[in-house]
Amino acid sequence: MTAPEQLASVRYVVDDVQAAVDFYTTHLGFSLRMSAAPAFADVVRGPLRLLLSGPASSGARATPADAATAGRNRIHLVVDDLDDEIGRLRTAGLSFRGELITGPGGRQILLTDPAGNLVELFQPAR
Repeated sequence: MTAPEQLASVRYVVDDVQAAVDFYTTHLGFSLRMSAAPAFADVVRGPLRLLLSGPASSGARATPADAATAGRNRIHLVVDDLDDEIGRLRTAGLSFRGELITGPGGRQILLTDPAGNLVELFQPAR
């Protein structure tokens, strides 16, 4: 396992840690690194360490009240075949925010985790 100091860490505040762990490990290829649910869990995909902080965690309690909802920031996950990923995730009952967008650098679509945090799925242009 990669040492934490070799990972890029992002904290998402969630309202249900176990639901977030299930979402990321079942649908997006993350592995559970550590769980102290319902307060906190730590999942990893490649060099990305995603810290999932529930309402009881110190990370969530440190969040100012006016910033307590999910923001416009998002993690960016590169996929090989965006159409296959969209189909797989829709079959699993997940929904997307907005439509598929195509630009000069590639194609992307936004997904939300159970707490409403954004996840961008991106396929680079060939």
